[in-house]
This record gives sequence, C-alpha cells and structure tokens, in this order.
Amino acid sequence: MAADTAPALAEPHARFAAASRWGAVEVVFWLATLLPFFVAQDYLVLASQIAITALFAVSLDLILGYAGVVSLGHAAFFGLGAYAAGIVSKAGWGEPLLGLLLGGAVAGIVGYGASFIIARFRHLALIMITLGMGELLAQAANSASWLTGGNDGLQGVKTMPLFGVLDFDLYGYTAYGYALAVLFLGFLVARRITNAPFGLALRGIRENFVRMAAIGAPTLPHIRKAYTIAAIIAGVAGAVLTETTETVSLETLGFQRSADVLVMLILGGVGRLYGGIVGAIIYMIARDQFSDVNPQYWYFWIGLLLIAVVMFLPNGILGGLERILPSRRSGG
Repeated sequence: MAADTAPALAEPHARFAAASRWGAVEVVFWLATLLPFFVAQDYLVLASQIAITALFAVSLDLILGYAGVVSLGHAAFFGLGAYAAGIVSKAGWGEPLLGLLLGGAVAGIVGYGASFIIARFRHLALIMITLGMGELLAQAANSASWLTGGNDGLQGVKTMPLFGVLDFDLYGYTAYGYALAVLFLGFLVARRITNAPFGLALRGIRENFVRMAAIGAPTLPHIRKAYTIAAIIAGVAGAVLTETTETVSLETLGFQRSADVLVMLILGGVGRLYGGIVGAIIYMIARDQFSDVNPQYWYFWIGLLLIAVVMFLPNGILGGLERILPSRRSGG
C-alpha cells in the first residue's frame, strides 16, 4: 500500500519542481530587459513606466487569471500605494524602500478588508462591486484634498536618493533600474505562488468554484489570500510610480487605469504571468508611438489592436505563440 501511494504523492511535487525551473527563454527575456541601459537610453523613462505597469498587470493576473476574480477597480490598490508613498515622502520620509513597504502595507490592509466582500461574489456581481469600490475610493481621495491635493494632485513629493547614493534624475537610469528590480522581485513572488499547490488550488477555483468547495477546499480563504497578495503587489507598483516621478494624481485611482491594465492582460494572455508583462510592453510602446502619430485619437489604434488580438489570438499573444511553437513546460 505504501509502495503504491508513494509515487502518487511524489508526482505533484515533481510537477511543481519542474514548473519552477527556469527555461532558456525566460533567462533571455530577463537579460533583454537590461538592453535599454545600452541601446535605448533616450527611452529609459518610458522603460521605467513599462516596468511599473507590468508589475501592476502581474498583480491583476494573480486574481483574474488564476483565481477567476474579475476586477474593474484594481487601480484602487495601485493608487493607495502611490498616495501612501507620496504622503510619507511629503512628510519628510522620502526613503524609497520605506515608501515601498508602506505602499504595499496600506494597499494590503485595504485589500484584506475588501476581500471578505469580494470572496462572496462571482462574475457580473464582482465587476459591479469592484468598479463601485474603485469609484468610491477615487471620490474619497478627491474630497480629502487637504491630504491628497484633490484634482491638483499631491504636491511636495521628494524622493531621497536610493541607498543614499543613486539620485532619481531626469535621465531615468536610476528610475528604470529601480523599477526593473522591483518588477523582478514581484514577479518572483507571483511565480512562486502560482507554481505552488496554492496556485493549483486557485486554478481549480477559477475552473469550478462549486466543485472545489464541495470537495472541502478552503475556497473563500484562498480567494482572500490571493486578493490580499495582489493588492500588496499593486500597492508596491503604485509606490514605485510615485518615487520615480515624484507626482501623485487622482488618475492613479481612476477607472481608466483599471481598464488599461485589463486590456494589457488580454493582449498578452490572461492566466500567464508573462502575459501581463508582454501585454504591458506592447500596450505602452504602441501608445507611445500612436500618440506621436495622432495625439488626439491614438485610442482608435489601440482599439483596432485589441480587436485584432481578440479575433485572431483569443488567448492573447502568448497563447498564440504556444500554438505556433512546440509545447513546453514553463513557469509563467
């Protein structure tokens, strides 16, 4: 009996170990993220924005792509992290790492509280609830102009040099290096989660919530954990935006940011951690180029791009590549 069950018990662990291994494509991808330092110095500011947005997209993918939690108000946590880092910086504590911790903590606390509501609903109800929560928070921030600056944005944000040495200058070298490092660390956390048994349980909840509950899986606690972790990562991304730009506006909490990051996930591929990163790269570069061609109507071209991807690559760009290239096991 023990001899029969031992292979069965070892098989999931072997599968998770295989999924956790880094492939050559992944290594090349992350090495390629260093290229802007050498071949595109004029675009380092854009590259830092892409890294921040990619981290935000990874946080949304944790709940949408893996747990099936639809959200149109995820920018609430991004904005909370941004304002938390900005307010503490304005108070004279502009140390970047402190801002990261505070931004993630504030977003995580609010996310944990909201998760008790989120975990009880599915599908269309979630869309309305998350959208409503996001709008409520945005209006609250607008009303509390004494703290947030309201429509004028938070003024007086000043980020200290990183480690007391590296200044966040206009050239963007420190900003991109900092944003890229935080993105990589956040990705490692998300990758570890999704390749662990907890990530497998989240996939089961996404595919069949009722059946997972029927077999005794702690579905609601799992959703609350995933939602809280995603909120923390989104808050960290918002804090990085504040620290690298030294500005905070109501736009960080707005519906548009939530919608944009959802578009990025659809472009790259929902349920694939690299999908959020690839989607952010394509969307941000396309927006930059389209806005140069037509500053007023650049969203028209983004719309065409999204329609084309959905029609011809319904599983996103990475999903399409998986059909073209030989199948392989990947951690993303």
